[in-house]
Amino acid sequence: MTVVGRVAALWRYPVKSMAAEELDAAGISWHGLAGDRRWAFIRDGQVHSGFPWLTIRELPELAGYRPRFAEPDRPEASVTAVRTPAGRELDVADPELAAELGPGIGVIKQHRGVFDTMPLSLLTTQTLASLGRLVGTELAALRFRPNLLVEASGRGFPEDAWVGRVLRVGGLRMRVDQRDKRCVMVTIDPVSLQRNPAVLRVITRERDSRLGVYGSIVQPGRVAVGDQVELEP
Repeated sequence: MTVVGRVAALWRYPVKSMAAEELDAAGISWHGLAGDRRWAFIRDGQVHSGFPWLTIRELPELAGYRPRFAEPDRPEASVTAVRTPAGRELDVADPELAAELGPGIGVIKQHRGVFDTMPLSLLTTQTLASLGRLVGTELAALRFRPNLLVEASGRGFPEDAWVGRVLRVGGLRMRVDQRDKRCVMVTIDPVSLQRNPAVLRVITRERDSRLGVYGSIVQPGRVAVGDQVELEP
């Protein structure tokens, strides 16, 4: 086993494209973090399309809605509350919330989570800093919506070298399956909601449109901030 870093932060996203819920520790099952992307809103008339979800691409203001589980350790049985930018707190399934997001918007719940590609995403602080230097500005990790932020050794983009390998993170074993292909969502700052097209341009030009990695679960387990990240032989 080779130690390649430690967990610097851990996030899940109870509602697809809404704000993250920061965690100190979490159980990760075969389907990812418990409660991750459990809910999603669907655009009017897009139910049967290949990508029906309402996301930050269509409505950047989604990033200002803050969902949380009333029982963080039991998301399956927990009420999911959403605090709106105006400070109201509504149940995620309350029709008032869907109406606030737009005409004809609906909501669904998925037991396994609504994932675009794979159940886990990982980014290193080194990659974040390296991209920031290329773009010419400091970038927040949550712009890229990772589950795991890892402080790794060295510089550059260390997670690229982990593709095809298995990582041990706390009690979890995850296989790093592929680099994460990025879209226009990364141009939107999750706090200011301002767009910076240069972020995606640089990723496209310098990184073949890819930044960070996706992974799948080899062995479920519990992960906590501060856990070592080890690369299996």
